[in-house]
Amino acid sequence: MGKMIYLMGKSSSGKDTIYRSLLKWKDYCLKRVVPYTTRPIRAGEVEGEEYHFTDENGFMELSALGKVIESRGYHTYHGLWRYFTVDDGNIDLDRHNYLIIGTLESFLKTAAYFGTERILPVLLELDDGIRLKRALDREMHEERPRYQEMCRRFLADEEDFSEEKIREAGIGRRFVNDELGSCLGEIERYIAENL
Repeated sequence: MGKMIYLMGKSSSGKDTIYRSLLKWKDYCLKRVVPYTTRPIRAGEVEGEEYHFTDENGFMELSALGKVIESRGYHTYHGLWRYFTVDDGNIDLDRHNYLIIGTLESFLKTAAYFGTERILPVLLELDDGIRLKRALDREMHEERPRYQEMCRRFLADEEDFSEEKIREAGIGRRFVNDELGSCLGEIERYIAENL
């Protein structure tokens, strides 16, 4: 029986870097779950890599077909952006282990869909000052920086990843990502013990 490793953390906590490193981990051959979004594609992103990019009509069609496992909508400075996971035929937990990036809210909905015993949470943490600097550095390299959205995400993270919500989700193990090699080693050991 396979499991889905669910990587979570506040914005700019290093999820993408950890994600890419875990995908290269030969011992467990983790397969990717590519989420969907209605937000605009960023510089350097490729359709089907980080996300499947669609629009509101695409989201509504998938939802009407009963394919949406979980979804979150954010009223951003630029309008409504949705992020969602789709049962698009690419997830077979009877045969494979998977890796996905999401939020605490999406983790809970996905665990309800597949069963809590099939989802392994990996929660990243990092000092807020370091996260804010990383987010600003990344946004400054965008062709059209969206500083307002960066600030909205940063502030929303405080509520989305509150201590109360983390406790309610039953997440006990956390990984501090202040030194990549050490953090990655801890995560790999944790996954190996739980697969």
